[in-house]
Parts: sequence; structure tokens; C-alpha cells
Amino acid sequence: MTLNINDSLTGAISQALKELYGIEQQPADVVLQETRRDFKGDSTLVVFPYVKQARKSPEAVAAEIGEAVKKALPEVSGYNVIKGFLNFEIADSYWLKFLAETAGKPLYGIVKSDANTAPVVVEYSSPNTNKPLHLGHIRNNLLGWSVSQLLAAAGANVKKVNLVNDRGIHICKSMLALVGKYYVEFDKHYKDDVKRLMESGVEEEQAKREAPLMVEAQQMLKRWEEGDKEVRSLWEKMNGWVYAGFDETYNRLGVGFDKVYYESQTYLLGKELVQKGLDMGVLFRKEDGSVWCDLTGDGLDQKLLLRKDGTSVYMTQDLGTALLRHNDFGAERLIYVVGNEQDYHFKVLKLILGKLGFSWAEKVYHLSYGMVELPNGKMKSREGTVVDADDLIDEMEKTAEEMSREHGKNDDLSDEERKHLYHILALGALKYFILKVDPTKNMLFNPAESIDFNGNTGPFIQYTHARIRSIVRKAGDLGEVSYEQVELNEKERGVLKVLHSLPDTIVAAANAYSPAMIANYAYDLAKSFNSFYQDTPILREENAQVKAMRVSLCAAVAEDLKTTMNILGIEVPERM
Repeated sequence: MTLNINDSLTGAISQALKELYGIEQQPADVVLQETRRDFKGDSTLVVFPYVKQARKSPEAVAAEIGEAVKKALPEVSGYNVIKGFLNFEIADSYWLKFLAETAGKPLYGIVKSDANTAPVVVEYSSPNTNKPLHLGHIRNNLLGWSVSQLLAAAGANVKKVNLVNDRGIHICKSMLALVGKYYVEFDKHYKDDVKRLMESGVEEEQAKREAPLMVEAQQMLKRWEEGDKEVRSLWEKMNGWVYAGFDETYNRLGVGFDKVYYESQTYLLGKELVQKGLDMGVLFRKEDGSVWCDLTGDGLDQKLLLRKDGTSVYMTQDLGTALLRHNDFGAERLIYVVGNEQDYHFKVLKLILGKLGFSWAEKVYHLSYGMVELPNGKMKSREGTVVDADDLIDEMEKTAEEMSREHGKNDDLSDEERKHLYHILALGALKYFILKVDPTKNMLFNPAESIDFNGNTGPFIQYTHARIRSIVRKAGDLGEVSYEQVELNEKERGVLKVLHSLPDTIVAAANAYSPAMIANYAYDLAKSFNSFYQDTPILREENAQVKAMRVSLCAAVAEDLKTTMNILGIEVPERM
């Protein structure tokens, strides 16, 4: 007996279609759905697609397939037909064997990756060294890390990389203002310069280019690219401060990388590619000396690749980084976790790489995600309305402590254990609240809602895990007790069905690059368990077989919650 009943069902259905109606359909193409809650059953086949070829009514087709499958599979205890919906009922013996042999085993649902296969390279974070990491970076880092974990759980050989934006006009702006936190001040003074020029009769676009601060920043960038010792010395000093801060924040968030790239080390390769494009005739130089790619034939516009003074732009260095990364890893996929405001940028990147003759350009995938907003509106770096990542984590830990004390969830813990608990609850709240949202959607982050111990939150799932672990500890060693003849109730079967769906959920979530699907699974499992827990005695159960089964079910739920929350980068506590 296979321990994935869906594989057995699709195989038996495929055979029945062939024998009954001469319909050739591969098992992989047979679509099963979870049975609706108002119907009796576990898996449902919609038979309408087969009615025309079968030349019978939907009810007749469903009944004939149902009877054939029931005869073929002892795991199917019965079936019922509601119009064109064939609902299969799975025997308790299957669910109990699944629990005994598979459910709750360490890493159940995880596919072991093969280090010898071509890797999937996931780039995330990509901070600028002119400003601290903020809430927007947090979503990026958490999404990149969890997508990497998710792809690895589905069997991919994943390499996590970071590209630090450590050079460019934005860095020179900060250097002019001395340190990164004064980037906001640069923008204010720059806007004043533009305003004065416009008041003197200069057009807005010209004023933006000719504002004294912008001219000075552009000159500094040119000096940097020429290797000016004074400019380079200031640049190295400032970046040294920033890198230390980045590492501290990454450590607090629990994220990391297999390799870090720096734009200062890739932009020259990008310039070489621009020259290659000029030699090939796929790029062109304007009269002022700037270099462009004409993408009008692709439905876009002309894209600047080198400024008239010879300095590079973001696209230049992204071309160089893409080539370097491909050469480093021979990647099967190059995934960029970058906000949706850069959708156009990555369309252009793929097109230019293709025009330069790189066949692997199609392997570039932009995992575009929505913006994070706060209850008081959108964050803007230049206007100083961002939420600093470390400040947010501090605030979350403080709130976690207050909520824990209020609910009396830490009375029997030592001071050190309490501190650790507040930290993992804070990060669990933060990570889960962000990751439960579909990556493509904009989201509103509400710290107070995220740390609630009830509802669809990280702390709710963490508390559920701690409660289960307490039950299992109190149960102790029950010895060798068989529960093959136990009759399951509806709540027990409901929990087992959720557990059973984990492998398919991981594969579907990995294919969609969606940690939200894993978060929703964990919440559904926690809800299903709590419904079972409220209605069903566990430690007070007198029947030894039933008690053993229920304790095993608890342990399986705890293990699956640990597995799924780990994919999200969330630690679950053993006690609260």
C-alpha cells in the first residue's frame, strides 16, 4: 500500500477510464480535489470532462468509475455521487498506517537535494550602503530566505547570494553628506538647489541635472571610477561601518548567504559587455558619448547603459553581475527577489542579455513582490519616513514581552529562557505576518496585529507547538501499543488529512515561489489540531490504543509545524 493515496487514486481512475470508456489519460493528468466540507468524502473527482466520450450521464459515469476504483483499491472504503462529483471515502486503516509509518517523522515532506545538480541561485537583500536596512528590506530578506528554504525542501540545490550596491551616484550623494544617515539631508538640499534654478527660469529636467550638488556628486562618481585615492579612502571607510551594521541585522533576522557580490567588483565586467554590444552592433553611442540599447522593437524604449562621461548605471553592473554569477555557478535558474517597482528593469536585463548572445538569459527570473506599507502610509527613504529594521525588531521584542506577561506564558521560565522566548516570538510574529501574504501583493504591516496569540499569526502557531510538546512530555513513554483497529472520529481524520497534504503543499508552494502557501498550511494544521484538542480527550483517554494514537497524532502535528515554520525561518518553542 502506498502512503500517498492520491497516487493510488489517480492510477486507478486512469485505468478505469481506459477500461470503461476507452479514454486514454495519464495518472498525472487526472485532477483530484479535496472534498467539500458539506459532502462526505476525502478526495473528489469531477467527471464532467469525461461525459461526452463516455456517452452517459454525469451520475452514471461517476458511479461506474467509483465502483471500479473501490474494487481496485482496498484503501477506498466507499464513494458517493452528487451530480458530476465523485467523492471517495478513504478507510481509517489507511490513515492509521500513514500515521504509524510516515506522519510526524523528521523531515516528512522534505525532498533531499542533490548537491551535484545545477543550482538555483537566489539573490535577495541587495542593500545600498548609503542607508540602513528598513522594513522594506525585511520583507525582501525574509522572502528571499524562505523561498530558498522552500526550493531546497522541494529538492533543489540552492545557493543564496547577495549583491551589495556599494557604488554609484547614490553612494556619492551620501559621501558628500559624510555618512549614510544624512542621505535624507542630501535630498532636501538638492531639492532646494533645483527649486532655486527653476525660479531663475531653468526647466525642471535641466535643473535636476545642473543642480550644484548633483554636479558635484556626478564628478565624485567619475573620480571614484578613475581610482582617486581620496574618494576611494572615504568610500572604504563609510562602507566598513555599513557592512558591520548589515551583518548585525542579518544575524538578528536569522538570514545569511552563500556568497556576497559587490557592484564595485562587477561594474567593470558590465562595461566590457557594453563594449561587446557596441562591437556587435546591438548597442549604439549617441553624439554626447552615452551608450544605449534600442528596445523599441521589443515594445519598450531606449535604455541608457553608459553615461556621457563614461560612468556606469545600475543596468551596466547588473549585466556584469549576471554573467559573473552564471560563470560562478552554472545555474539552472537565476532568481532575483526584488520589488515590483523594478519589473521594467528586469525585462530590460533579460532582453539585453539575450541580444548579447547569452542563451541562459531565459533562466533569469524576477520574483517580483509588492511593497510594505505602514498604517500611516508608504515609506520613502529620501524623505526619512522609513522604519529602521533594528528599531522594529527591538519594538517587536518589547511587545512580545508585554503580551507574554499579560497572558502568563512565561511564569516557569528562567530569565535567559524568557529573553530567548521574547526574541523568537517577536521574529515569529514579524516573519509570519509578512510571509503569510502572497508575495505579489502589497501589504500593510501592523505590529500589534502580528503578535496576537489568537488568529492567523506566528505566535498562535508557536503556542500551539509548545502546547503539543507539553502534552507529549506528560504522556511519557507509552511503550509498544498498536492502534491499527482504532476507529477515527471526524476531528482526528481532519488533522490526518492536513498532515497528509504536506508533501504536495511543499511542491506546489515551491513551483509558485510562495512561502504564503506554507504559512497557510501551518495555520490550517494548527487550527485543525486545536479543534481536535478542544473536543477530544488525550491524556485522560482510558483506552490505551486510542490514547497512543492520539499522542502519536499530537507528536506528528508538532513535527510538521516545526518543519513548515522552519521553511519560513521561524523557530518554534518547546515550552511557553
